[in-house]
Amino acid sequence: MAKTKTKTNQNNSKRLLAVDILRGITIAGMLLVNNPGTWSHLYAPLSHAEWIGLTPTDLVFPFFMFVMGVSMYFSLRKFNFSMSGPLMLKIVRRTVLLFLIGWVIQWFGMWLRGLYNPEASFWADMFGKLRILGVFQRLALAYFFGSLIAVLMKTKWLPWLIAIILVVYAIILGRGHGYDFSLENIVSRIDMSILGEDHMYHEHAFGERLALDPEGLLSTLPCVAHVLIGFLVGKCLVKLHDNRDRIVEIAVWGGVMLLVGWLLQYGIPCCKKVWTSSYVLITCGMASCILAMLIYAIDVKGHNRWCRFFQSFGVNPLFCYLLGSILAIIFGTVRLGMDGEGNPISIHSLIHDACQAVTTSPEAGSALYAVVFVLICWVPGYFLYKKKIFIKI
Repeated sequence: MAKTKTKTNQNNSKRLLAVDILRGITIAGMLLVNNPGTWSHLYAPLSHAEWIGLTPTDLVFPFFMFVMGVSMYFSLRKFNFSMSGPLMLKIVRRTVLLFLIGWVIQWFGMWLRGLYNPEASFWADMFGKLRILGVFQRLALAYFFGSLIAVLMKTKWLPWLIAIILVVYAIILGRGHGYDFSLENIVSRIDMSILGEDHMYHEHAFGERLALDPEGLLSTLPCVAHVLIGFLVGKCLVKLHDNRDRIVEIAVWGGVMLLVGWLLQYGIPCCKKVWTSSYVLITCGMASCILAMLIYAIDVKGHNRWCRFFQSFGVNPLFCYLLGSILAIIFGTVRLGMDGEGNPISIHSLIHDACQAVTTSPEAGSALYAVVFVLICWVPGYFLYKKKIFIKI
């Protein structure tokens, strides 16, 4: 009996390590693509698709949401998937906290930029120009509704609900010009009417600038389905005790989603900016297949030394991303002086100039800065990991 228990515990530990590594890879990827040396000379793989299409950069955020769904299963399992006062309090508290973090990041940027711009008024812009939604806010909404659905609905009905959400959303976009980059786009129209243009992100494509928020209200609907798919994968990891069975199950369903999403994109374009249904299936399919490969490499073959770098990000994911967001604002805003031409010198420009000095390619210099920025964020993450400090958000 003792040997059997030890084996089960080892399996659970390794399973969680594979999830941590995938989470860590996505956080490192998010920091990488969000912080290039210069936006005018992006290294091609580190650039989002202009509108329709898919690049490696378009994978990092949906991968993180997928892993959030996997982790959500582990979290809700502690409450036996039953609604209670403590569970509801936890869900609401985390949702509110994620919203506040997203807003605080914006307020910090407004305040810091205002120090160098006498014409700017932080108190006037604090709410008047606050972007209501964003990355943290999208995580909050997807977590809130995903958790409630997972607790209040029987698991066997979740695949049907996911399918209904994706079908209904595809119909809404199809009838509401949702695949067009224009003011007629229903995603833009809904956000404009509810949030207001001053509280939205303005997307750029085809040489135009449009009030279309990639983390808008309507496009949060398929994100709930996205998280629920991750939740079902989390269930698979727990219910199946043999790693080879887990690999087969996850890889097969991942391959099915990838194939269906790839076929659907001929009628339902794959677009990250409005989070289309084909985009959900393709990215969840890829994430499932990669998770299966990680389980094979880490749990079956025991090749885990290579992944220690990502584990530092994976055990404190939101803290590391929050740290990166704050550092990006500081690096780009704080002035250290002026150059000979009267241009401000920032931490960002100093590091970027040093990166650019080792290459003749502006794109390579921009990409090198992004790598250096990830390494800077990794240092405090590694310190917390070594000290076994896990900051829960």
